[in-house]
Amino acid sequence: MFATYLIGLREGLEATLVVSILVAFLVKSQRRDRLPQVWGGVGLAVALSVLFGWLIEYTSTSLLARSEDRELFEAVTSVAAVVFVTWMIFWMRRAARTMAGELRGRLSEALAVGSLAVAGMAFLAVIREGLETALIFYSAAQGAAGDSGPLLALLAGIASAVAIGVGLYFSALRINLSTFFTWTGALLILVAAGILKYGVHDFQEAGVLPGLNDLAFDISATLDPSTWYAALLAGMFNVTPAPSVLETVAWVAYAVPVLVLFLRRPAPPAGASAPAPSAGAAGVTEPTGTAPASPRA
Repeated sequence: MFATYLIGLREGLEATLVVSILVAFLVKSQRRDRLPQVWGGVGLAVALSVLFGWLIEYTSTSLLARSEDRELFEAVTSVAAVVFVTWMIFWMRRAARTMAGELRGRLSEALAVGSLAVAGMAFLAVIREGLETALIFYSAAQGAAGDSGPLLALLAGIASAVAIGVGLYFSALRINLSTFFTWTGALLILVAAGILKYGVHDFQEAGVLPGLNDLAFDISATLDPSTWYAALLAGMFNVTPAPSVLETVAWVAYAVPVLVLFLRRPAPPAGASAPAPSAGAAGVTEPTGTAPASPRA
């Protein structure tokens, strides 16, 4: 549940910040008449994301009759989710400081075209986050079939993200979002490592990869699967007491280098000093309720 809450919080806050930039720009530009188009595009993106999530679940539970096919489908979606998570966190770190300006520029161009362009721009700005959320959530919650807990945790994470976004928009909340995205990014890397490990296990159960019964170690006597901390490790990072060799290799081979690359401080552009962290999403957005603040970088 904590893993899916984190997914909802991280992805939901990114989408909320994007929407707040668009809304604040329209308010500042005295174009409130275009707000319904923005909300329409956002609503359509949310609806299609929910439909996509349902389609993944329906495919796995209803369209695939053989257990081997279901295992293979779950393995492929797990690998796809890991790719999306990795791309998302590195893209966010690289593009955060220019995102607000780019979104405002695109929205200015859309305003010149018409209402459909505004709705389409808002839709495209949000749909990526929605599709990522649906895919990552499905992959992270595969081990909890029939349990509504992960879904409730995801919704709670999204609700928390919306509350934080609203607080930032009306200047009722000040948090260092640069630090927030760094910590959540690091945790999501560990979640993604667990998803990859789960995918390798599914590939082994489907007969695509060998070594299902070749255990790397067995610490069941030390890490009792029935304890709360073992359940937390398994649910959050898919750390299990008796993994196969390939599962362990996949987890370590992904988590260690990706964490090192993510936490390594990126070098500033030539001739520019390194920007200091700000309290406004590292330059992603600084909505203030009536007008967007200037970019921080």
